[in-house]
Amino acid sequence: MKNIKILLLVVSGMLIGYISLDTKAFSQTNSQDFVEYKGEVLNADNKNTIANAHISVNETNISTISNSEGKFSLKVPKGLAPATVSISYLGYLSKNLPLSYFKAKGTLIYLNPVVEELSEIKVYKAGDARKLVYNMLENRGENYINRPTEMTAFYRESISKGNRNVSLSEAVVKIHKKPYSHYGDEDIELVKARKTADYDRLDTLALKLRGGPFNTLFIDVMKYPDYLFYEQNLENYEFNFEEPTQIDNRYLYVVSFNDRNKDMPWFYGTLFIDAETQSLVRAKLNMNVDNRRAATRMFVNKKPGGTKVYPIEVEYDIDYHQQNGKWYFGYSNAKLLFVVNWKRKLFNSRYQVNSEMAVTNWQPETEDRIKRNKNFLNKTVVMADDISGFTDIQFWGSNNIIEPDKSIQNAIEKIKRNIQ
Repeated sequence: MKNIKILLLVVSGMLIGYISLDTKAFSQTNSQDFVEYKGEVLNADNKNTIANAHISVNETNISTISNSEGKFSLKVPKGLAPATVSISYLGYLSKNLPLSYFKAKGTLIYLNPVVEELSEIKVYKAGDARKLVYNMLENRGENYINRPTEMTAFYRESISKGNRNVSLSEAVVKIHKKPYSHYGDEDIELVKARKTADYDRLDTLALKLRGGPFNTLFIDVMKYPDYLFYEQNLENYEFNFEEPTQIDNRYLYVVSFNDRNKDMPWFYGTLFIDAETQSLVRAKLNMNVDNRRAATRMFVNKKPGGTKVYPIEVEYDIDYHQQNGKWYFGYSNAKLLFVVNWKRKLFNSRYQVNSEMAVTNWQPETEDRIKRNKNFLNKTVVMADDISGFTDIQFWGSNNIIEPDKSIQNAIEKIKRNIQ
C-alpha cells in the first residue's frame, strides 16, 4: 500500500475546514414512472455539437442540459404528453418541438445560428456599461425568483491527472434557494451520490476537492455578488460593450470587464445581460493567477512537504433560465488546472478539477423554516468513496442528469469492470 498524502483544494478561497461524508443512496424510484429520451444538439449549419444547450419541458420546471459533446438525456413523467420541449443556447435561434418528436435514442436537434444584424438602437440603450452592471445588481430582487425555492440539481465532479480520470463523484441534491434579495447562505441536501477514486494512479499524492456542490453554487453571481465584485465597488473595474447577441429571441448586451486591482488574483470575463430587464443571463469568468504565491494561499489548503502547488488556469461559467417572467440559477461549472512541482524531480504533474451542477427541477418551498437533518451537507464537505452505485443502471431513477462525455463514460465502464 502506497503512502498517500492528501492535497485539499478550495475553490475561490470561500471554504474552510474539512469533513468526510458517507454518501449512500437515500431513496428508490420506480423506473416505470418516467420515460427517457436521448439525443444530440447540433449546429444546423456545420453539424458541430452544441454543449450546454438548455432543454426544458414547457409549462413545467423539468429541464436538463447537453453535455460537452452535445449529448443529452431527458426524463419526463409518464402521461405528460402532449407536451412541447424548448431547446435554446446563446447565439442560436431557440426551437420548440413536440415531445412526440423525441426518441428513446438518436434524437437529433438542429439549432440555427442567429444571423440577424442586431440594431444598435434596440440594444445599446444603456450607454454606460458600468451603469448597466450596477442596475443589473440593484434589480436582482425584482428580476430573479423572489421566494424560497427547493431546486433539484445534478452535480458531477471529476479530477484527472494528465488525460486520465482518477476521481469521479456524482450526486443528486436539493438546493434550498433563498430569495435573491436575501444575503444568507443557502443549504444543500444530499439525495443520493456515488464516487470512486483510483489513488494508485496518483503516485504519492491524492488530490481532493473540498466544498463539493457548494463550489458550483457559490458561482451564482446574482446571489453572491461579493465573490466577484468585492464590496460591490464597481469603480474598481473596467467595463466595455462588446458585440451584442441573442438567446430565446431576446437581445443581450455583452459586457467585458476586468479588475483594476492586480495585486491579488483578479477576475476578468464577460457578462451577458438581457436588454429588456437588465438581468444577467450568462457569465463567463476567468481568474488571473499569475501571482503564484497569492493563488496558492487562495486555493491550496494542505500539501506535502517538498512540493510547490499552484493553479495556472481558473475558469467559471454560469447560466440563468427564465420561467414566468423570473430568472433563476440553472447551470454552473468550474474548471481548475493545477501544477505540482516536486523537489528534486525534473518533471511536474498537472491535475485538472472539473465540477458542474445543473438544476433539473424546482418548486416553491412548502415550509417556512427548513429542518436540517443528517443529509444536509457541510460547506466544507469532501465527497467520500462509495463505488457501489456505478453497477446499477437504474441508480438515478427518474432524476434528470447530465449525460457523461466519452472520458467520463470510459471511466464509469472501467469502474464497473473493477467492481465486478
